[in-house]
Amino acid sequence: MTDEDDVSPPIELLLKVFLPFAGGYFLSYLYRTINAIISPDLVREFGLGPGDLGLLTSTYFLTFALFQLPLGILLDRYGPRRVNASLLMFAGTGAALFGLSQSLSGLIVARALIGLGVSGCLMSSMKVFTLWFPLNRLATLNGWLLSCGGLGALSASKPAEELLRITDWHSVFLLLAALTFAAAGTIFLIVPERAAPRAPQTLIDALRSLPPILRNANFWKLGLLVIAGQGVFMSLQGLWIAPWLKDVVGLARADIGSHLLAVALGMIVGAALWGGVADWLSRRGVDTVHVVLGGVGVSLLILALLALGVKSGTLALLFSLTFFSQVQPLVYAMLSKEFPLELSGRVISTLNFLVFLSAFAVQWGTGLIINLWPVEAGRYAAVGYATAFGTCFVLLFVPFVLLLLSRRTRASPE
Repeated sequence: MTDEDDVSPPIELLLKVFLPFAGGYFLSYLYRTINAIISPDLVREFGLGPGDLGLLTSTYFLTFALFQLPLGILLDRYGPRRVNASLLMFAGTGAALFGLSQSLSGLIVARALIGLGVSGCLMSSMKVFTLWFPLNRLATLNGWLLSCGGLGALSASKPAEELLRITDWHSVFLLLAALTFAAAGTIFLIVPERAAPRAPQTLIDALRSLPPILRNANFWKLGLLVIAGQGVFMSLQGLWIAPWLKDVVGLARADIGSHLLAVALGMIVGAALWGGVADWLSRRGVDTVHVVLGGVGVSLLILALLALGVKSGTLALLFSLTFFSQVQPLVYAMLSKEFPLELSGRVISTLNFLVFLSAFAVQWGTGLIINLWPVEAGRYAAVGYATAFGTCFVLLFVPFVLLLLSRRTRASPE
């Protein structure tokens, strides 16, 4: 009997394997974006300046990034079921501590634990899918998984705003802690174990493979665009869009929740569509890099409008910003083709590490820039947002131009 004959029926696999891991990824994205809607409460209760708020929220990305390199080794050695369930226990502990914290330092430690705890949700899910599902279903399952992440971001928008009308953010995080512990238990107890060849690689081996990747010019030509772009996108979606809507556009929390809902919908629709669009155009002779450059070009235009302080049509602008930002992950697949197959996994994990390190730096740096201007009547200065968003524009514009010029040079005759 072959391995394929030995697996459970697809519906049972979806219930026992896909749904538990998708639930963890849903929570990871909810945690990533929840601070946007509760930021006014945090600012008011703890007297946070923009630098403090940026550091607090971005700590998630720092611990998330730092754990990417050992994560791959642990997944290969101990399997996705045990690794993800164990990590989610850290996330649940962090959520409980966040809800109970009475100081900024306590919030930062708790947020760091949350980032560490959800750092394996995406990679462990993709790993477990390769163990249990046929290869010809992986693209579909990965697409469904990313949509679950989008639903997590959606839940951190209007639904979270509605929940905050009947309770406070402390209770919300205690509820999230309970849900996270339940997700960890479900993964550990419900997901079946499947033996897989154990990779002998150590952390030292993984670090030795980094120099050839980092010396590769194509890694930086393509990678810088997604490192900068996703750093900017995650920084804005995860925090700074909400305070900007309050302080500059002048919206109330209910309207901010609606805008964050539009942001989440843009992410879900973009994640579902851009891969298929790129494949369809590729079959008709259109290079995927042109799709990426086109999407990033629109994102840059919207960023410029936000930096200039546009206050009308913000719902459509933010939906479009998120929608067109979803072309950037296409770079992962493009970059994998630039390296030998045996290096593809390490290329992706290295890029992922740099993306989340970028998100940490951009989210905190945005707060530090806004902090250069005084707070007036409980609002951060509009000129601070304009400068910070303008800096985000430059961060994305530079690799955009470099990639555009490199592709034109390649297309030019000798």
